[in-house]
Amino acid sequence: MFRNVLGKTFRFLGYTVQYGCIAHCAFEYLGGIVVCSGPSMEPTIQNSDIVFSENLSRHFYCIRKGDIVIVKSPNDPKSNICKRVIGLEGDKVCTSNPSDFLKSHSYVPKGHVWLEGDNLRNSTDSRCYGPVPYGLIRGRICFKVYLLYLNYSYINAFLMPGCEALKLTSLTV
Repeated sequence: MFRNVLGKTFRFLGYTVQYGCIAHCAFEYLGGIVVCSGPSMEPTIQNSDIVFSENLSRHFYCIRKGDIVIVKSPNDPKSNICKRVIGLEGDKVCTSNPSDFLKSHSYVPKGHVWLEGDNLRNSTDSRCYGPVPYGLIRGRICFKVYLLYLNYSYINAFLMPGCEALKLTSLTV
């Protein structure tokens, strides 16, 4: 009796660890759902928008200018930020604020990217903390998920050129 209960317990723990490792690898290397907060990416991404982030691009160095990425914050490593890639290594970028009279420029160093929010007046980005190391990039946002009703989800492919919005039925009741 005791051996049977102990065997079931260890089997359950083994399955839990196994599926936990699979889930961790899927979210770390493939992608996942992210809820964005803050006004820095408005109007493209609003506060509390739900987006899907894929993580394969960062591993294969496929990040391009114009991509919206999730990055570990250079100011607070415990939090992630969502910004648009403005410049890659070797690119000349404007490093001054939009309201500055004199514009200053700089080159993005090797192994770094230049990130800015779409809402330039309300964004803490590379203009404040400088170029961001490529290693801090967590993933690239593929699409935004619209939850209009309990029975339907709409996926907006505004970040993927040439794609139409998709309508998916959800499993929630």
